[in-house]
Amino acid sequence: MTEPLPSDVAEVLDALLDGDDPVHLALRAQVPHLRVSGRCTCGCGTAYFEFNAAAVQPAPSGPSTVVVADAQICTESGDCPGEVLVFAQDGYLSWLEVCSWSDEAEVTLALAQRTLRR
Repeated sequence: MTEPLPSDVAEVLDALLDGDDPVHLALRAQVPHLRVSGRCTCGCGTAYFEFNAAAVQPAPSGPSTVVVADAQICTESGDCPGEVLVFAQDGYLSWLEVCSWSDEAEVTLALAQRTLRR
């Protein structure tokens, strides 16, 4: 079952796909067409996408699965316990992943949002 793109996912995609990079520009054009096809069950916020690829053009990111954007996730104390990554597959947004580098801090999409707003 798919759901419309939640605002937390849209906000992080917007922050990570900023600038004039041709790949980012093409991927930003895909965002209004995204739907979430699944979320990680651990609560991290990782989201998997689906949409009608005929509605948009592929980004010039190549014919495989690649990381098209990433950022470290940092706490207010300055620790960086993880990262958030955007993946594209064959030029289309595929998923947004929230990764933890340790078990000592809870790494979530909400923490990524706060980090990217700074």
